[in-house]
Amino acid sequence: MTGSPQTSPTGSLEASNWQRRRTYVRIAIVVLAVAAMCAMSSGARSQSIMFSSGQNVVPSFEGWEARPDGTFDFLFGYLNRNLDEELDIPIGPDNNVDSGGPDRGQPTHFLPRRNRYVFRVNVPKDFGAREVVWTLTTRGKTEKAYASLKPDYVIDKLLIMKDVGALGARKIERENKAPTVQVEGATQRMVRVGEPLALTALVSDDGIPSPKPVPERYPVTANALGLRVAWFVYRGAGKVTFDPEQFKVYTDYRSNSPWTPGWVPPPVPPDGKYPVKVTFGAPGTYVLRVMAHDGGLMSTEDITVTVSSN
Repeated sequence: MTGSPQTSPTGSLEASNWQRRRTYVRIAIVVLAVAAMCAMSSGARSQSIMFSSGQNVVPSFEGWEARPDGTFDFLFGYLNRNLDEELDIPIGPDNNVDSGGPDRGQPTHFLPRRNRYVFRVNVPKDFGAREVVWTLTTRGKTEKAYASLKPDYVIDKLLIMKDVGALGARKIERENKAPTVQVEGATQRMVRVGEPLALTALVSDDGIPSPKPVPERYPVTANALGLRVAWFVYRGAGKVTFDPEQFKVYTDYRSNSPWTPGWVPPPVPPDGKYPVKVTFGAPGTYVLRVMAHDGGLMSTEDITVTVSSN
């Protein structure tokens, strides 16, 4: 008669030890995975911390465009790390562009959060491998943006539309042109503190893209579509009040911004005029900017206002 195979005591012990080792390995893997997830979660939390005020401003190089005359434009923007605080950094050692500067048209009044394609610096056709550097120092911290003609940084209107409005996939979107904007009257004005200054912007647009509100969901991946126009302070440190109140031209997911869920572009006036009354709280020289944006492309116009005391 054939009997059942017998397992030796040594074999049983080795099998038992092997099972225990496999169990220990599995436990170790689970512990390491949990630790890694906790570390990632902690890092994500630390990176997602936002501050209302007290942080600095970081300049950014957005890319370069070739102009029909053979010269090039460097486009700059910035990130104000604050959710609410607006900072003023006068032209000088703390706010300078090194090529032909220190003043190359950069802002001195910095709105909160991310502001893209804020100003341009034109360089000649033989600029070559040189760089333009924008330096900002705030709260003792110096940040620099380095602009060059490296091929990786070339941009055009299609890339800008994709960056800002996730546009360009459809043929009609690729035909989009930036709105035109012009300040009615002189671009140099004088006014007294507390005295309202009436300004009007004349704006036209091709109607591309069609108006579309920001979706009521998070995360927000693009801004509202359709023509929108707003005035804001580009240079000047005193308090400035706009009537009517202007929507925010920067990214703010909380309220009154083209990136706020549910935000809808205001109706376009039939005559294309956008009037505003501006009141200044302190003497000085200010630059006000009006921005016409269609959700993909934008145009701006500046006006300089000299404000005297009462």
